Amino acid sequence: MSVLIFIDHSDGHVKKSSFEVLTYGAQLAAQLGTQAEGLVLGTVNDDLTSLGKYGVSTIHQVANEQLNNIDTQVFAQVITDAANASGAQVVVFSHNQTGKAVAARVAAKLKAGIVTGACALPDTSNGFVVRKTVFSGKAFANISINSPIKVISLNPNSFTTITGEGTATVTPLNITVPAAKIKIIATNKVSGEVPLTEADIVVSGGRGLKGPENWGIILDLAKELGAATACSRPVGDAHWRPHHEHVGQTGVQVAPNLYIAVGISGAIQHLAGVNRSKVMVVINKDPEAPFFKAADYGIVGDAFEVLPKLTAAIKQMKTNN
Repeated sequence: MSVLIFIDHSDGHVKKSSFEVLTYGAQLAAQLGTQAEGLVLGTVNDDLTSLGKYGVSTIHQVANEQLNNIDTQVFAQVITDAANASGAQVVVFSHNQTGKAVAARVAAKLKAGIVTGACALPDTSNGFVVRKTVFSGKAFANISINSPIKVISLNPNSFTTITGEGTATVTPLNITVPAAKIKIIATNKVSGEVPLTEADIVVSGGRGLKGPENWGIILDLAKELGAATACSRPVGDAHWRPHHEHVGQTGVQVAPNLYIAVGISGAIQHLAGVNRSKVMVVINKDPEAPFFKAADYGIVGDAFEVLPKLTAAIKQMKTNN
């Protein structure tokens, strides 16, 4: 019996969200008195043995290059076979794009109970109860899983990553990879930018910037902070910024350590996509903007005056250090 942790990767590198889920899975395994084991599909350039520092003893790898491209049906079958082969009693995913697409399929194949968007370790004092966020993060639900095998997907940035001194043993897993039913003709990726879903800091702009010609102040601040840039839906709809930068309920959902919203009023649809951020800072000249009620810190002021001063202060601080 074991806790099997799916390790997500992209372009040959393990995703940041996987470090968090490895820590979560390792602590869950310790809680259950069993082993934490990782699972990698495809080929990775990173040193997988170093992932042992997050608490996993073994990493199973199905090193088939076909698995470098995500096909949800293929992934679900391979992960299911891996879970059966390793005798996993719990399978853990990150609740990112891959996890959202694959976890439920795996649960169905394993006839397992599933909780998506978990935010804490299960309570195993009387059964197996998992806490998750509901209503776009406005409340919590405690869900009991009674099936022999359980599937959990962990909300990104909801669990503290802990490292130690251990190393993991990487073992090849001989599993038949089914033929893909989807043929990838081309892949178009944005290069030279911090991916929104992996960013520690996000600087986001709204209609308060008045037009795409003013976006330089957002870009300047993001550059100094090493942050990803984002925008509200009206900005994306108006084609001021690329569609992939749209964050919110109908766009990309993010959970950075720091989210800076500039000229965004804070409609409920936008908040639903960013309210898992650890710290939210709002800059808006309207003191009645709804975003201020959700923010950890707020600056009431004109973005065209505040941002250049903030950027200059950060640059000066970096110079002094």
